[in-house]
Amino acid sequence: MAEVYTSSILPAPADRVWEVIRDFNALPDWHPNIAESRIEGGAPSDQVGCVRAFRLEDGGFIRERLLALSDFDYSCTYSILESPMGVTDYVATLKLTPVTDGNRTFAEWSADFDCAPDREASLVELIGQGVFQGGFEALKARFGR
Repeated sequence: MAEVYTSSILPAPADRVWEVIRDFNALPDWHPNIAESRIEGGAPSDQVGCVRAFRLEDGGFIRERLLALSDFDYSCTYSILESPMGVTDYVATLKLTPVTDGNRTFAEWSADFDCAPDREASLVELIGQGVFQGGFEALKARFGR
């Protein structure tokens, strides 16, 4: 099983960052790789079990299911149902922790998944840097480094 872990410090309080990322359908609003997103079946975007279907800027199509959402812990966990990446059993968690020194946020994004052994290193790099760190960099820019 492959594991990816990326962390960063965001220049805003956790509650402000959470307002942006809490909506499971809001990826296009803050992540530069996402072109469009919708929640299937008209379910609320914060309902555990809802499925988001989205297109990447490069045209790729992904479906993910929300597995957990905690306003108390500032965290969400989701799984990939369909993806062009060639991953299975993919489960990821995005979690925020308040940093009181400077009123910043410690952000962590991690995932575990299975894939073909010869693709593991490239997928870990793509997900860790392209997806997770790419999202963190966009959030840093949004909140003004």
